[in-house]
Amino acid sequence: MFEYAETWGPHMKRILFTLAIVLSPLWGSSGQSASPLRETMESYVESRVIAGSVTIIASKDRVLSCEAVGHADIATQEVMRPDHLFWIASMTKPLTAVCVLQLQDEGLLTIDDPVAKYLPEFQGQWKISQRDKGRLLLTRPRRAVTIRDLLTHTSGLSDTERPRNESTLAELVGLYSKMPLYFEPGSKWAYSNPGINTLGRIVEVVSGLPFHAALQQRVLDPCAMKDTTLWPTPAQAQHLATAYRHDNEGNLAATDNAVLPGGISNRKRTPVPGGGLYSTAKDVTAFYQMMLNGGMSHGVQVLKKETVSRMTRMQTEDFKKIAWQPAQPPDRFVDPSFFLNGMSWGLGFQVVKEPRGVMTPLSAGTFGHGGAYGTQSWADPNRGVVMVLMIQRADFSTGDNAPVHRGFQEAAQQQIRFLRDR
Repeated sequence: MFEYAETWGPHMKRILFTLAIVLSPLWGSSGQSASPLRETMESYVESRVIAGSVTIIASKDRVLSCEAVGHADIATQEVMRPDHLFWIASMTKPLTAVCVLQLQDEGLLTIDDPVAKYLPEFQGQWKISQRDKGRLLLTRPRRAVTIRDLLTHTSGLSDTERPRNESTLAELVGLYSKMPLYFEPGSKWAYSNPGINTLGRIVEVVSGLPFHAALQQRVLDPCAMKDTTLWPTPAQAQHLATAYRHDNEGNLAATDNAVLPGGISNRKRTPVPGGGLYSTAKDVTAFYQMMLNGGMSHGVQVLKKETVSRMTRMQTEDFKKIAWQPAQPPDRFVDPSFFLNGMSWGLGFQVVKEPRGVMTPLSAGTFGHGGAYGTQSWADPNRGVVMVLMIQRADFSTGDNAPVHRGFQEAAQQQIRFLRDR
């Protein structure tokens, strides 16, 4: 419904996308209200929580519902369309994890290997054993960090600032290796961008390809994710939805992506396996459809079926029982409140252990990931559905607990029930 001829001009494309939204399947009989998803997301637009959104509900093999509401840019009044591009941030992490598990499927590594087997600079790491009046007591960890630790955020790797905007992945990961571990590997859970970025470097070393090329060859091309990239072209950048945050008066103010400086199309900018991708709702949906189809996409076995099952199975305990640290070296560990109680972690994916809080609408076993600017994607293997939320809103004070996420998930379930009963 949303495909168009490449020879048509931008004006015609805009008209067709608008028609696609207007002429989407009717919600019940004549006179009934718009779909729950449209109504819900429009309410967040009207209350200035977000500028606009694209949402998709899909089965394993087709898109069941696509809703675009609000604006991609408030200043220009550009209407949000299904083909708008979004920075998906940490939603990059599962794609990086898939590359790693592919290498295991091919016998080129095992996830229980120590990281130092492939990155020798990680040999002989130290661990913070004690903090005393600004001084650190360092000891050797009982065991080395493994690839599994990186996948499950249980490595204890410390974060550090990028040496420069155009540093290589090897340079960035090399800095991680020189930092002391926060804790004994495997003993605690701590959300770790360094861990996933290190996975990307392992992909480079083992595959013999730059990370972006390996990702393209192993995931993006097989899943037909044509508008997913670390470095959008100038043409793709024209379709980028503007990011917003609240100003002091509670109004939406445009904001830059401070995490990925250096120009959106600058191919010298550091490729970030933990959060560098831009994508569309359609492309994200295609990735999760591949996972729901046992690793199969367009006739290509991207992952072994048993590997998909392993990646989306709970590997950690409930987050409430596991420590988290902020980006800067902490004086103490705190409960990860911006992640949700009832959640666990698979190999690169969040997994619902017990639906509660904001995640109450989701069923146990649902897996997915969110991003820094509010994007989320979930796949429910029991119901065979994919749910995608694309927004560009920075600084939700409650992180993944933001009401917009609860609203999306509740409306998505209503929409799924209607589509199933129709």
